[in-house]
Amino acid sequence: MNFKLPDNLYNILKWVCLIVLPACALLYGTLGTIWNWPYVDEIGKTINAIALFVGTIIGISTINYNKSK
Repeated sequence: MNFKLPDNLYNILKWVCLIVLPACALLYGTLGTIWNWPYVDEIGKTINAIALFVGTIIGISTINYNKSK
């Protein structure tokens, strides 16, 4: 299977994976601890799992892109 993301989608997902999702996990984890919000660990781990999944998709796309060059 030759899975390659379009450049625009790749750039958006990379930004979301490297900046947005980790920042959201940290923000919720920090504020949740301060304000006693529910499910702090579960939500933080879920956001990080999503970031890992998106990063894997980006990595597969990058490998396939480099193979086609």
